[in-house]
Amino acid sequence: MSISSVQNKVVIVTGCSSGIGLATARLFLERRALVFGIDVGAIPQKLADDHQTFTFHQANLTESRAVDEAVSRCQQQYGRIDVLVNCAGVSDGWSSADTIHEEEWERVMAVNLTVPIRLMRAVLPFMKEQNGGAIINVASKAGVSGASAGIAYTASKHGLVGATKNVAWRFHQDGIRCNGVLPGSVATNIASSVQMEHFDSAGFNAFFPVVQMHVSKDSEGTPVPVIGVDDVARGIAFLASDEAKMINGAMIPIDNAWSTM
Repeated sequence: MSISSVQNKVVIVTGCSSGIGLATARLFLERRALVFGIDVGAIPQKLADDHQTFTFHQANLTESRAVDEAVSRCQQQYGRIDVLVNCAGVSDGWSSADTIHEEEWERVMAVNLTVPIRLMRAVLPFMKEQNGGAIINVASKAGVSGASAGIAYTASKHGLVGATKNVAWRFHQDGIRCNGVLPGSVATNIASSVQMEHFDSAGFNAFFPVVQMHVSKDSEGTPVPVIGVDDVARGIAFLASDEAKMINGAMIPIDNAWSTM
């Protein structure tokens, strides 16, 4: 991809301090975009040190008005918003419909679905005014399958897939594109977001054989994801670029054919 396809674009990336979000922010910066990174965690210091075109905003986007404040700061700083990447996410404890705890359900749905929708709502007026923009939502294999994660994570990602398609159609005549990526199992720190007090071993044992069909194993037999964060970041960057200008409402698997099952 040519650098010019994202050069000077103003890009909001959530979850920018680790995992797919960090890889995505780094890739956009390397391709000379202006990145406004948001995370509940600490600033990715090396990214900030290496790139003067990186701005960091620390916030818990589930809190009241946190989304509007973050988007407003980005708009005030750069005068426009060209790309939104909804990357931040948390996992459930492989819970099933008969074991899900209310608190776990609400937390996963808030981070994985409510916040991305609020962010889309917040950036759309600016994108409509400039008659263009690209939104990329990081969904999951679990967004199109019921057999690869717990019920809260599965429901949140299915919801995000539906929201992506809805926004794509609703605003396609405004020059705004909304697409999603469906990563397979990726080596990130999302497992650390699991609240172990809600871990459902029976649910894990029911779903994990499907996951094992997708991952490789190390010399000791431990499952190892084959998809890297940079693989997902490149897919996101493509969908944000001018090369993808007629791709709208698409859900792109990044999973080395796991989606064919």
